[in-house]
Formats: sequence, structure tokens, C-alpha cells
Amino acid sequence: MADINFSRSAPPVDPAAKAAEPSGPDFQLIELLFFAYRDFVGDADQMLARYGFGRAHHRVLYFVERNPGIRVTDLLDILRITKQSLGRVLKQLVDEGFILQTPGESDRRQRLLHATRKGSRLVQELAERQSQRLEQAAAGLDAAGRAGARAFLQNMIDRDAPPRAPSDDVA
Repeated sequence: MADINFSRSAPPVDPAAKAAEPSGPDFQLIELLFFAYRDFVGDADQMLARYGFGRAHHRVLYFVERNPGIRVTDLLDILRITKQSLGRVLKQLVDEGFILQTPGESDRRQRLLHATRKGSRLVQELAERQSQRLEQAAAGLDAAGRAGARAFLQNMIDRDAPPRAPSDDVA
């Protein structure tokens, strides 16, 4: 068999686009992400501290509120944590009346999670505070800028991640 090699010339390179590409780590963007995350979760951290809760409590409560009746196994997949990591946090949220845990209807071994009114109120308060920060950050953006920000964040999520919660599909 003969090897057939086609030689194609490379497409022309736009010098402006080439100059905009980082040649190494983009430390400026990395730092911006660190600081944005720090301040975004910092707003919630202050409120959570009043309850003796941390960021893990917030994530668990958020996804339980957004997905009523979620199975513990599905929550573990979304959060990418171990049962042991979830256990302590979930126990505290259940014991303090923020989450209700019930057995599954068809499989009694399943544990289904629901936010209580108390839990829903806390999620709402945290979301309102974080939404204010997002609105301030997006205030100068037009629809295309907001879509670009969403696309950028979406592209940051691992492609092999487990299916996201249905509430995450909102555009």
C-alpha cells in the first residue's frame, strides 16, 4: 500500500488574534477567577457563619432546594464528593431542620432530600445576596456580553461531568 500525504498550507494567521493568545499561563485571568470566587462566596459565608455552616452546607442546601426529592446518590454525583464528606454536613442540616430526609417510595433504601421552609428561606436569602453581586458585575454588559459570560462559565465545566441538575439548564 502506498502512503499518500497531502500537503495543505496553513491558513493565514491574524496577527491581532495571535497577539491576544497567552503564550503561557494566563495569570491575570486566574487571579480574577480567584478573587471573583472569593467575593462571590464571601457574601454567603458571612450569613452561613451565623448558623455555624460553611460552603459545603451551602452547596448541599442549594442543590436540595433546587431539586426537591433528589436522591442522595444523585447529590453525590453533582457535588463530586464522597458519602463520608456529605454525611456530616447532611446530618447537621437534617438535625437543625433545614433538610428533610425521606425513604424512596419504590425503594425504601433510597434517601430522598427536600428543603424545609427554613432551608428554602436560607437558600433564598443567600441567592438574593449572590444575585446582587452578579447583577452589579453584569450591569454594564449587553445581552451578548451576558451570553458570553454564561458561555465562558459553561466552558469551564468538565465535559465528562455527571449530568447537571435540571435547574442548571436555564439560559
